Amino acid sequence: MNIGIPKETFPGEHRVALIPSAVAPLVKAGHEVLIETGAGAAAGFPDKDYADKGASVAASRAEVFGAADVVLQVRAGGSNPEAGQADLPLMKSGQAIIAFLEPLTEKAAIEQLASRGVHAFSMELMPRITRAQSMDALSSMATIAGYKAVLIAAMELPRMFPMMMTAAGTIAPAHVFVVGAGVAGLQAIASARKQGAKVEAYDVRPAVKEQIQSLGAKFVELPLETADTEDKGGYAKEADESFYRRQRETMAKVVAASDVVITTAAIPGKKAPVLVTADMVRRMAPRSVIVDLAAERGGNCELTKADERVVAHGVTILGPTNLATTVPYHASQMYSKNITTFLMHLIKDGAIQTGADDEIVRETLVTGGGRIVNARVKQALGLEPAAAAPAQG
Repeated sequence: MNIGIPKETFPGEHRVALIPSAVAPLVKAGHEVLIETGAGAAAGFPDKDYADKGASVAASRAEVFGAADVVLQVRAGGSNPEAGQADLPLMKSGQAIIAFLEPLTEKAAIEQLASRGVHAFSMELMPRITRAQSMDALSSMATIAGYKAVLIAAMELPRMFPMMMTAAGTIAPAHVFVVGAGVAGLQAIASARKQGAKVEAYDVRPAVKEQIQSLGAKFVELPLETADTEDKGGYAKEADESFYRRQRETMAKVVAASDVVITTAAIPGKKAPVLVTADMVRRMAPRSVIVDLAAERGGNCELTKADERVVAHGVTILGPTNLATTVPYHASQMYSKNITTFLMHLIKDGAIQTGADDEIVRETLVTGGGRIVNARVKQALGLEPAAAAPAQG
């Protein structure tokens, strides 16, 4: 098959979907790889490195799309809603597009992909099952976000993270509170502990308590009913407002005593729950820091503004939305592994399989045959009614 890699066009995006070392296995398997000139430069991968591994370098974007049976991207469709418009006329019916697509919220962009007749596969929808772990790009990027959140907080905080015994006296460790113990949260815990901070963490899912403790952090126990807080994919489920209100009330003391708060609580396709209120921020010590990793979904902190630095009541609140691109070399390395593993899973007998028999294919295929075909996406976008509740009796 012909595999095309265009340069990313989303503003500030420095990642690339395929790194040079991933080219050789694809070529060895009989595929041809065509990459747009300069596609990997921002991540530290020059055109020559791709050519040395067997890829062809295309002078134009149109050439990549025109020749490719499969196009691999980091951001396409709803994940690149403005700049990505220029790619739509270049797409051809039957072509496969694999990327982050933001399919659960960006209806217009997904409908546009469907209208082009492409088979669009969303990396966000990868099922969290054992055989798909090596394809889970969301987890890969969340790992980077958790790591970077701690570094950003350490740079902003006017105190050092570790406890130190010095000739000038003992320096107390910084107190870090991590809200949400998914992939990003667990990485933030590990990174903060490595820096020597005293770390506490909370998650609505009781099952993660042992994971938090295994990293050397204290699990914050809140007297709340936490049954049915995790879906079958391992993600936290959306709760009602009364639960979040009680959660905020019980978290207030921990937040007030923290030097750094890192929030990571996000529900796929939903607005992030507000867990840190303006009043809770007001009670924090001056020069404390909040890093809100849910900023792209509205933020877990009431005062968060996406990609802005807010100072309120003397507290600095940061809402970065694309931390993975700040370390594009390794982010691209991880994403490239995820997407090529997925691609090789999809290819069968020289063609991309689109049948619903395979769970990985069924859950990630968003459009095909000129229409939106993914049941979860159709329901999220209001194109299909929610399943009726089972009868009680």
